[in-house]
Amino acid sequence: MQLSSKLNQHETLPPIRINALYPLSARFYAIHAVLLAVFGLLFLWLARDGSLDNALTGYWFDPLTQRFPWKDNRWLDLINHRLLKDMVIVTGVTLLIAGLLRRQPRWILVALLTGIGPLVVGVLKATSAHSCPWDLVMFGGKAVAWPLLGVAPPDSGPGRCFPGGHASSGFSLMALFFLYWPTRRRLAWLCWSGAVVLGLVMGYGQMMRGAHFLTHNLWAGWWVWLAQLLTYGCVTYLTNKMRKK
Repeated sequence: MQLSSKLNQHETLPPIRINALYPLSARFYAIHAVLLAVFGLLFLWLARDGSLDNALTGYWFDPLTQRFPWKDNRWLDLINHRLLKDMVIVTGVTLLIAGLLRRQPRWILVALLTGIGPLVVGVLKATSAHSCPWDLVMFGGKAVAWPLLGVAPPDSGPGRCFPGGHASSGFSLMALFFLYWPTRRRLAWLCWSGAVVLGLVMGYGQMMRGAHFLTHNLWAGWWVWLAQLLTYGCVTYLTNKMRKK
């Protein structure tokens, strides 16, 4: 009787919560598809004429010397550009090794998700014709700025600056969401929110150096989350499909 009543209690974990690689519902993906579309339109609007980007990054530009005084700042480079990025990498590698040793497929997948986002952003950045602020004419460079969805002018500069690669490292920890979602949803959202804050902080450090605009960093977070959702959805779908055979 005690066992039967205990099994019927509300706190009994549903099957989805004990699966090593649990699937997310279609409703979950539908909601996030709508949110990604809304935020994508918002980011396009923010980048429509570059005024917000120029104002925020331009705050750190010295018109007298025609340079960004914080560009080669030792501490900004050491703490924001190196130390924080190294900590993110160590987190992902540690989770991967622990997952392999303890045979935890969810840990392994989450560790791989921390790398998939920056990888996608890195590919997009490498093929982008948009140049960094410090390369633009308005900030002492020689390249010409142009709208995000416009046609690249001949003098667009070296490019390879969109989306923000460094910020994507911080955003990559949004993958921890999938680690805790089945049993500890508050912690899952806390990890997700913390990763967003970390990505924005790392991205702002690059804005101070003249390396990126705000929308570069916002789009980095957008692409990271999209890549993680798609990857997680595909892997869990294929895994559960194979189990049913």
